[in-house]
This record gives sequence, C-alpha cells and structure tokens, in this order.
Amino acid sequence: MCLMEFLKTIDELEALYGTPGAPSLRKVAHQLTPLYRKWIMSSRLCMLTTVGPEGTDDSPRGDDGPVVLELDPDRLALPDWRGNNRLDSLRNIVRDGRVSLMFLVPGSNNVVRVNGTAQVTADPDLLQRFDKAGKRPRTVIVIEINEIYSQCARAFMRARIWTAGDESEGLPTVGALLAEQTEGEEGGRTYDEEWAPRAAKTMW
Repeated sequence: MCLMEFLKTIDELEALYGTPGAPSLRKVAHQLTPLYRKWIMSSRLCMLTTVGPEGTDDSPRGDDGPVVLELDPDRLALPDWRGNNRLDSLRNIVRDGRVSLMFLVPGSNNVVRVNGTAQVTADPDLLQRFDKAGKRPRTVIVIEINEIYSQCARAFMRARIWTAGDESEGLPTVGALLAEQTEGEEGGRTYDEEWAPRAAKTMW
C-alpha cells in the first residue's frame, strides 16, 4: 500500500492554494440582508451540519415552503419535523451548539451557507407558528447567525446536478441496505413496499 504524506500546517496548505479572491471574502454578511433573505426564503431544502463528542453529523431538512422561519435578522428557526427519531443532530446541538446550514434551490447552481450557533426549544408559541392542520414539530432549532455567504457554483456545475436527469436506476433501496446490515433479519422488499405509504401518513 502506498504511504501518503499529509499536510501538517496551515502554511503548507496556503502555499498550495494562495490567497482567496477579494469577492469571496467581501460577500460575507453577519445577519440577514434583503438579498440573502430572499435567497434563503426561496429554499425548501437545507443541509444541517452539527458536531458533538462522537463526531459530526449532516442531515437534510426539507419542507413544502421555506425550510426556515426568520425570527429576526440575526436568528432563524428550523422545525424538526417527523423523522427516524435517532436525534443525532439534536443531541449534538444540546451538547455543542456549533452548526452550519447549506440552502439549496432547484435549478440554481449557487447555494447559500449559514454558520452559527443553535439551541433546541419546545416553546409552545414557536411550535404554533409551524402548525400544519393541527400537526406541529416536537421541537424547533433556533440558529443565531454568525455569517452568511454564497458558495461558488463550480461543484454543482461539475456534477450537473439539476440537468443530468434521473440517475437513480439500479441504486440499492433502503430495504436492501437494511437487509445487508442485518444479514436479512430486517428490510428487504417488504420494507420498501410499506415505507412510502407509511411516510405519506407521517410526513408532519
């Protein structure tokens, strides 16, 4: 096996890349501006990254409208809708509030990123603001914004993520993955067939 040498210092890293261009630094805001607000409120999907004692976690968060609610120019509220109850993100936030969010909008190769600190609340008044026909999230993540900035579009352009078409044919299903990890004790075709109707009934 080939032994790789790894970079050990920031100086070594920066020597390979040079200095960032001025626009990449000047585009950073520290609270919602009119244009960053418009972008984020157009997003129905974001990726939430957290960190805790066991390591990092990245979780997709989606909604049928804006994925977050603006509380004020410095704070966003992200509802914790129904999921698998692993609570990986929430456990991390309770122990270490550092979070990052990446907001996506279908068709746009740009994304907007938010870095900040978060807390979890079950405040009844805030839960009420997310009410959907009597159903509410169990908790809401409140994010204090440290910085907001747009991400370079090259990654999405390289991946052709919005133009490549459906490439999911042949991928293993969740049922197959579960069966693999449990040596066939759980999962399989029955799991896949039953999951979609179950999810439709428990979306909120």
